[in-house]
Amino acid sequence: MTSITISNNKKVYFASDQHLGAPTQEKSFPREQKFVRWLDEIKEDAEAIFLLGDLFDFWFEYKTVVPKGFVRVLGKLAEIRDNGTPIYFFVGNHDLWMRDYFEKELTIPVFHSPQEFTINNKLFLIGHGDGLGPNDKGYKRMKKVFTFPLFKWMFRWLHPDLGVKLGQYMSVKNKMISGDEDFKFLGEDKEWLVQYCKRKLETKHYDFFVFGHRHLPLDIQLNKKSNYFNLGDWINFYTYGIFDGSDFSLSEYK
Repeated sequence: MTSITISNNKKVYFASDQHLGAPTQEKSFPREQKFVRWLDEIKEDAEAIFLLGDLFDFWFEYKTVVPKGFVRVLGKLAEIRDNGTPIYFFVGNHDLWMRDYFEKELTIPVFHSPQEFTINNKLFLIGHGDGLGPNDKGYKRMKKVFTFPLFKWMFRWLHPDLGVKLGQYMSVKNKMISGDEDFKFLGEDKEWLVQYCKRKLETKHYDFFVFGHRHLPLDIQLNKKSNYFNLGDWINFYTYGIFDGSDFSLSEYK
């Protein structure tokens, strides 16, 4: 388990679901610029930054090739890391084919499942959130196919010009892949991540659960000492999370 101690006047920041490249590179470019501005503004007081997946709307790493574009956000992440600020990346359902590019090129660790972190003696469970909790069986089956080694090996044999184009088309057009969500709160009994968090609390205490994927900013008190936060997205809400050492809150970037 990774432990983080927040220095004076520092904060830990959380963001997810930027979906850069969707629906096209040109249309997502202003969102990329906005996200880079946010990174530039928080870099001075960030103790650490957590990116909780779907930074890209499609990402597949070949052995020697990664998708074209996104140089501004990648350059800003490199700058922040080179200055010593830790960044942690959790793959989402759109960028689940990440291998070691972030780790080798940017020195950013990449996680493929929820992880526990202790931040200022508060226990966090952090992840993207796809495929967790009850139901969503169609996506869970599809994720098993997409992450099956034989499928990845076969896809990697496609020329990148064809493979990336096909992946981008599927990501934008197919809701089961893209994870498009209804922006209406469904109620605690129907929110799968809420149910997942409540089940986790049956066996262990967590102060904060922080996830993305849902595309809806949520702050739900699970019991007197535990809260679930969903970070929203950078398509409609431009929301992010802040932990100041004792309290966690959601904020909107304007």
